Amino acid sequence: MTFEKTGKKFNKDKFKNVLHYIIHHCGLNNNVGKTVIYKLLYFSDFNYFELYEKPLTNESYRRLPHGPAPIHFDIVIDELIMEEKIMVKTKPLPFDRVQYKYKSLKEPIMNLKDNELKVIEDVIKKLSAMNASQISEYSHGDMPWRAAEDYELIKYSFVFYRDPQYRVRKYDSN
Repeated sequence: MTFEKTGKKFNKDKFKNVLHYIIHHCGLNNNVGKTVIYKLLYFSDFNYFELYEKPLTNESYRRLPHGPAPIHFDIVIDELIMEEKIMVKTKPLPFDRVQYKYKSLKEPIMNLKDNELKVIEDVIKKLSAMNASQISEYSHGDMPWRAAEDYELIKYSFVFYRDPQYRVRKYDSN
């Protein structure tokens, strides 16, 4: 297993704020469950890294069969529940599957910078209407996920090799 050092450590407080913000803004959408939230977090982090060449939360994401998954998600969700900022319910799905639904109970703490909020809001606007299957399939096309081996941590630096449909940064053609 490889791990790419970005020079910064995981910022749990910022990750918690980003997660709460995403849940607050689209957690009640019928299609949004754990899988969709995983991908919204991933694209928020990796798009920010592509634009600013530094991590937003510096969360580590693992390459799982259904796409990237943040490794600290359950810990942070549990903290948000204990702090009474969110609640979680399960919704039965066909084939004995379950969708985890998250509801924000309080306004998220807004200590994110304008450029951080813009990246998160752009991701929400572009991807939050997808269901779990659609967003998982979409994430499989992103170069950082494609470049990782199964269950390996995904390297942020591969955002600079993205195909045009995933790029968020304007590159000179020279």
